[in-house]
Amino acid sequence: MLKVNQIKLPLNHSKNQLKEAIVHKLRIRPEEMIDYRILKQSIDARKSGKGGHAGEVLYQYSVAVTLANEKQYLKKHHANKDILPYTPVIYQMPEKAADKPAKPPVIIGSGPAGLFCGLMLARQGYDPIILERGSEVHTRMEKVNAFWAGGKLDKECNVQFGEGGAGTFSDGKLNTLVKDPFGRQRKVMETFVEAGAPEDILYVQKPHVGTDLLVGIVERLRNEILSLGGQVHFDSKVTDFVIDAQNHIRGVIVNDREKIEADQVVLAVGHSARDTFEKLLERKISMEPKPFAVGVRVEHPQSMINASQYGSVADQLPAASYKLTYRTGKGRQVYTFCMCPGGYVVNASSEEGMCAVNGMSNRGRDGANANSAVIVGVSPEDFGSSDILAGMAFQRKWEKLAYEEGRGLVPVQLFDDFKEKKVSERFGAVKPEHKGGYHFGNLWHCLPTFVCESLVEGIDAFGRKIKGYDRPDAILSGVETRTSSPVRIPRDEHFESNVGGLYPCGEGAGYAGGITSAAMDGLRVAEAVAAAYAAVEQAK
Repeated sequence: MLKVNQIKLPLNHSKNQLKEAIVHKLRIRPEEMIDYRILKQSIDARKSGKGGHAGEVLYQYSVAVTLANEKQYLKKHHANKDILPYTPVIYQMPEKAADKPAKPPVIIGSGPAGLFCGLMLARQGYDPIILERGSEVHTRMEKVNAFWAGGKLDKECNVQFGEGGAGTFSDGKLNTLVKDPFGRQRKVMETFVEAGAPEDILYVQKPHVGTDLLVGIVERLRNEILSLGGQVHFDSKVTDFVIDAQNHIRGVIVNDREKIEADQVVLAVGHSARDTFEKLLERKISMEPKPFAVGVRVEHPQSMINASQYGSVADQLPAASYKLTYRTGKGRQVYTFCMCPGGYVVNASSEEGMCAVNGMSNRGRDGANANSAVIVGVSPEDFGSSDILAGMAFQRKWEKLAYEEGRGLVPVQLFDDFKEKKVSERFGAVKPEHKGGYHFGNLWHCLPTFVCESLVEGIDAFGRKIKGYDRPDAILSGVETRTSSPVRIPRDEHFESNVGGLYPCGEGAGYAGGITSAAMDGLRVAEAVAAAYAAVEQAK
């Protein structure tokens, strides 16, 4: 198999034109190509004319090609740097169970990490038990929509908790920067496609699914786990851990009353399971504070972003995204995160009397506004305490102030007014696209001063990169505090914590930063759990 790079085609090209371009690039006859598969599709929108297309916006492809005479071909064309030998990496499944385990592994959490860990273990015969504190995905959707409509917050089932995890109410972005020599990323993508995701996530540069499609995908993954002998229990919050005198996990307590025995427990609780972090600290399970970032959501017209990124051909392309970074004069890093084209700002609170925001998009990304987190890095030195959970207390402090500033709703402020530290009175040309209510407030009252100063400097700088980013009527919403976990739960070479048999996993444990990386970590931990069961069998 060969990998062929740098195939460029106009925006309105056909599949047949792609095939013809591959044949032309390889300088072969059409009948010599047995098959091809797209590895990557991206948009080349460079305006400088680099790449030999005088600034024209094009699609760019990398493809895997099977030829009848590949060895002979490579000998003849070995000097072409765009044509290389290619061997796809095939993911190796975890070790298959020798027998059904007497005590199946327990997985705490049904976000991407927990779901994919459970799915791989179920496929290999380990009959995992998944415990989810929130409800199944359809009931969860009803509860979240009721909250956004002005109803009461359900502390156990909300944007953060419930089947599918926090990623269910997001853009469903599946890109990741994690290096992947083992094929886990491809396996995650293929599994999503098998469960109903669009096939283009296998090759587009920035794949996404969308909240509307994720609901059905999550349900299908759960049904496969059940069909293979696994169990999934909803409204089942792990409230304690059973640890023996040898410091090994022996089970968990669910809803303060039911004990489930287990010698292997996967901790895939997500970044917002604050009560679980408190219980882990009480049970002397090792944790350490880690850096994260805080800031706001910013909204602009999607049409403005499209025009900036694509120019005159914007109407021929999908909704544009962006990624921006800036270092302030005082050395603070300001950057955009979880950008949602054509999306909505959502009230993502999970504790009473507190307010946190996030962004989400549907598959069509057809909302009027683009929104993104604009955030400032913070570290344990900023938390005001050396306590292990000081980062969590830091998050809570600003979320509580945001709740008060917004009078129970999401506080919003226009950028010009934010710079002047005054409460906005009316919206400009940009109108909010929100899920949940909002109220004008002063965001300087619910974020650290150094964060607000950094945001002003950073957004002004971003306006020099994307025309209009610093427009006076851009809408800021607060506060974005759940960018990543405030703690890391250390694990050894066997992926276990300081408590034997307890496997920290995914974003909440500090080992992932999005849907794909969390799912990949779920696979990694499934492999470790399977290896532990195999070692026990061999020792018998």
